[in-house]
Amino acid sequence: MVEEKDIKHLEEKAKQIRRLIIEMLAKAGSGHPGGSLSATDLITALYFSVLKHNSKDPKWPDRDRFHMSKGHCCPLWYAVLAESGYFSVDELWTLRQLGSILQGHPDRRTPGIDVASGSLGQGLSVSLGMSLAAKLDKKDYRVYCLLGDGEIQEGNVWEAAMACAHFKSDNICAILDYNGFQIDGKVCEVMNLEPVAAKWKAFGWHTMEIDGHNMKEILSAFDEAKKVKGKPSIIIAHTVKGKGVTFMENVCDFHGRAPTKDEAEKALKELE
Repeated sequence: MVEEKDIKHLEEKAKQIRRLIIEMLAKAGSGHPGGSLSATDLITALYFSVLKHNSKDPKWPDRDRFHMSKGHCCPLWYAVLAESGYFSVDELWTLRQLGSILQGHPDRRTPGIDVASGSLGQGLSVSLGMSLAAKLDKKDYRVYCLLGDGEIQEGNVWEAAMACAHFKSDNICAILDYNGFQIDGKVCEVMNLEPVAAKWKAFGWHTMEIDGHNMKEILSAFDEAKKVKGKPSIIIAHTVKGKGVTFMENVCDFHGRAPTKDEAEKALKELE
């Protein structure tokens, strides 16, 4: 049972992560706020309550692995890594600068990142490789993979989904950030995913649907996934694009447009 004080702590941490996302994107003048903000609660809960990791030893062999398949949302990952102690928060203000350890998509030069990403559709395959390596090495670490909803329109995702079930990869947990928007508009209009839960079930996955902004539901789903044996798990998290900043919520323009200085100031006031 998670105590209420722990839930409050995670909610406050998520708000801080959102502030950092807004600040770094505004300073860079470039980046993807919408999907970073929609997945914030999920990845905050993962790193600060679920994931087995050590910022002082990023390559610790027994660490759990996390892979952000939708790599354009790396501002979220960078903020979480900085708040976890992998590098100084001051590094966030170098986002997308030449020579920075924080590029526009995840890169192995960043402490805490094992594999580059950004070419959509590949992350679940990468995560499957990590999960199989754990079994071959007789390690008990778990692998978590964040997918975008527009991303899973790609066929490679479903090849990996089929393989994960075939190999009974019960040490892998995919997280679908189902915010309903992609760069070209509403997901349901570009390429409808429904019935998405039934599809994952048909591919042999233990499937859970949650409110991706409810910390109790998020933590409960991660806990349930750990108990599943003989099959992979996926958390289908229903989220809001741009969550936490009202003028960004469900606005497709903010998929890949950084806030202006004035917009950032307005957003930060909402996140106080």
